[in-house]
Amino acid sequence: MNEHSNNIFERGQMADVGSQGINVLSLFNGMSTGHTALDNLEIKVNKYYSSELKPHAIELTQYHYPDTIQLGDVNNWREWDIDWKSIDLLLSGSPCKDLSGAGKRAGIYGENSGLFWRFIEIYEHIKALNPNVIFFQENVGSASKVDIGIMSRAMGIYPCRMNSALVTAQQRDRYYWTNARTKQTMFDTVTDIPQPKDKGVLLKDIIENGYVDRDKGRAILESESRLNTDMKKLLRRYKTTGFGNIVYCVAQRGRGGGKGNYTQQYEVNKTQKSNTITLVDKDNAMFNGEQIRPFTKIELCRLQGFPDNHCDILSRNKAASLLGDGWTLPIIEHIFQYLPFKKAREEKNVITEYMHEPLNETGT
Repeated sequence: MNEHSNNIFERGQMADVGSQGINVLSLFNGMSTGHTALDNLEIKVNKYYSSELKPHAIELTQYHYPDTIQLGDVNNWREWDIDWKSIDLLLSGSPCKDLSGAGKRAGIYGENSGLFWRFIEIYEHIKALNPNVIFFQENVGSASKVDIGIMSRAMGIYPCRMNSALVTAQQRDRYYWTNARTKQTMFDTVTDIPQPKDKGVLLKDIIENGYVDRDKGRAILESESRLNTDMKKLLRRYKTTGFGNIVYCVAQRGRGGGKGNYTQQYEVNKTQKSNTITLVDKDNAMFNGEQIRPFTKIELCRLQGFPDNHCDILSRNKAASLLGDGWTLPIIEHIFQYLPFKKAREEKNVITEYMHEPLNETGT
């Protein structure tokens, strides 16, 4: 055993939380996907602190987890009434707006994505009081290598990279950092979480009705919540920019129209995956003889791995806003299987009974 290892498992320092459960601080909490993943893995939560500003995100969190302690703006963290040394798990999905290829690329020091540094401040503060605190950080796969390098050096760990297409019907490329399980390379400490098994979920398997022209949907985005009533613009964006998703309600084959006419058709994409979901809500509409529609609320939930009824208390657009900005539940569950909290592992064999991916030969 290497006593200087960053691998919590290797150091034998599993948190003995007993029947009390763990204390969690979740920054940029969104729809509490972290809490849902812990529950599904039967890792007991004692206190769950949430920093979140969106009213409908807080509404959904308090509906599912009424004991959640809401803290407000992460910029005011020094004013929070928390026993900092008691925090066992720090979660963060700091904003990707300035990092994403869909944004303006202001970078990790941008107005939005720069909130990552509040996470670093909080992590360093907790670590000084509890050196064994576990952290988890997520961000977008289209971030520049320069920004990922800056973030990784600030955390002292480089990320693993996973695509939600392995476990859901959307393409969603993301970086994930955690000190729960790491390995040492020649030069760096790297997050050592194996890839989940490909479940083969296709977009056609999760839509409520209609047809799709690809195997996997594009990543759903926060913009999915904003209504677009211009069908021609919506379809052109889908066809030419690589963003957005549509469902064909009526299949139409063949290319029609004369010179200058823009005629749509239904063509099967051999990848069979939908594009990443976004946040826009739309009714069905006809354009050039084709009836198209956006994803429904149920479909959006399925694309992020949630039960159909998880967002029932919210409108379609509000649910789309959270889902498009959020984490893919089965991916988080897969990673959280490696969290070093004793109770879940000792009292029940959660790993082998769990409905998603069990630990493989590289796991514990």
